[in-house]
Amino acid sequence: MHLSKKCSVFKVVLSALLIVALLQLIYLSFLSKFHGKQQRYRYFELFGGSGGKKNGHPEKNSRKERLRYSLSTGGIFDNSGQYRVYKNLIKSDFTTHLKPGSDPGSGVLALATHTTINNLHHLESLLDRWHSPLSVAIFAHGQDVKFATALAYALSFFCPQIQSLVDFHLVCLSGEMASFPDQDREHFAGLEDCASVFSRLETHRDKYKNYAIGGNVSYPNNLLRNVARGATETSYILVIDIDMMPSADLHQHFLAMVMTREPRGDEVFVLPAFEIRHARKMPANKAELVQLYQVGEVRPFYEELCPRCQAPTNSSQWVNSHVRETGTLEVSYTLTWTDPWEPFYIGPHTVPLYDEDFKQYGFNRISQACELHVAGYRFSVLSSAFVVHRGFKIQGEFHARKDEENKRNRVLFRSFKEGLKTKYPSSNRRC
Repeated sequence: MHLSKKCSVFKVVLSALLIVALLQLIYLSFLSKFHGKQQRYRYFELFGGSGGKKNGHPEKNSRKERLRYSLSTGGIFDNSGQYRVYKNLIKSDFTTHLKPGSDPGSGVLALATHTTINNLHHLESLLDRWHSPLSVAIFAHGQDVKFATALAYALSFFCPQIQSLVDFHLVCLSGEMASFPDQDREHFAGLEDCASVFSRLETHRDKYKNYAIGGNVSYPNNLLRNVARGATETSYILVIDIDMMPSADLHQHFLAMVMTREPRGDEVFVLPAFEIRHARKMPANKAELVQLYQVGEVRPFYEELCPRCQAPTNSSQWVNSHVRETGTLEVSYTLTWTDPWEPFYIGPHTVPLYDEDFKQYGFNRISQACELHVAGYRFSVLSSAFVVHRGFKIQGEFHARKDEENKRNRVLFRSFKEGLKTKYPSSNRRC
């Protein structure tokens, strides 16, 4: 009798456990189907369908159709015929709806930058600091053309800040073409929000060292800079690499400064450049930067690789220069360019373009600074604004062909300087 009761209790418990297990399986199956439907809906919303209110949010469908149109043009070739350029592949709401006089400060300063897909993840941290118009030129090759198109579009689709402020441009080899990524559900079905897109970009991080793209493909840094800055519609532009960070509230401080100054077409505003140890938090203002500088956690940009390239900025003078307690941005001192200075600066939209013959490593920014000098520009160093590169630049971290490329571009630079004599015959300045 006692054994029979034990068996009955065991059967009841076993039945209950089986029922619970069955319910869990049903629930997991439901979740899987629901998640699958949600993923299919997200994918369809992102890449499927066509314009019109019946297929979803009209604004997002409009964005989708604008991308389709940009791709249908086939882009344009650069002057060399080596590269295909999709300018304004994806336009921000700021650029799309910009109207003269709509906002007194909106058309003053934009940031322009360039990257490959393996560094596009830096855009997330850059946008934590920069809340104004931003123009990004992406170079892609091979399969990365498809990924770059899809992920840039997904960023503009899911990320409100990017949607509002960031214009994307795509550059690839002339023999390659970008296409709408509606046949790649397997690769992009997991994109469901802004964070998931940046997570996907992380999988491309450090895919190769800078400039080591492979297949003898040259990274056209100056073409990318020109594409990014040429698409802006502001009075001034700051051109930096995507892994650099400007000081906080730069746009507001610069706007306040130029509103009180008589504009000069021959002046650029230099931002002293530094680099910081990877583990350290990016300084937001000059006081934080100086504190890190004094303990060796921050140093002048390229101090180990090319100390002469930033030496004319005179970091010591800048660090020790007084900044008003009000935090007002102003010109601290003015310099004359000397070789081989390659300053980062805010310049008017009219500054000479970068010479697109320079590709890969070496002399791509120095050449443009040299031309500014010959053209008569003055270099005014700002009192409290700066840019910082994450990580110390050290010997041995570059790709294998760096020295070879630098040697080639050095020869090109000599020819470039001779050409400036013809371009600016009345100038008595030389590089």
